Amino acid sequence: MVQAAGTDAWLSVRQAIARLLGRNDAVQETAELTRLDQMQAALTSVEEVASQRERWEAIWQTRLEMSLEALDAQARTIAATQLAELVALVQSVGGQASALPGGVAAGRDLQISAEGGSVAGAIVRVEGGVNLTSPFAPKERLQG
Repeated sequence: MVQAAGTDAWLSVRQAIARLLGRNDAVQETAELTRLDQMQAALTSVEEVASQRERWEAIWQTRLEMSLEALDAQARTIAATQLAELVALVQSVGGQASALPGGVAAGRDLQISAEGGSVAGAIVRVEGGVNLTSPFAPKERLQG
């Protein structure tokens, strides 16, 4: 769910988490929404997003585990169903790329090119493989 922060699905994910943890208590649900907003703000305002994501993932995993442990068997079954729906929702946005302000995001191939002696580039964080090829056409051997 941390990965969903800042995506198009965030509002739906945010509401589902707050409902799950709020358990029909409006005050608790509002408190959860506040925590989720704090997380999203923290993730969009720092440069070290990866370490912040790990931190928030641990926080929310603990919160969810403690919440489930506090339930009786019947309520835990209902919460497990809600959690499974939440996981499906989050996984549906898992392939979306996101970037901080000023960054570049691509869910598939990204090509950056420069022409006429100019320079083009981007800072990237890659999850998966990288295949680099030369941007320059091979020079033909000079005949002499």
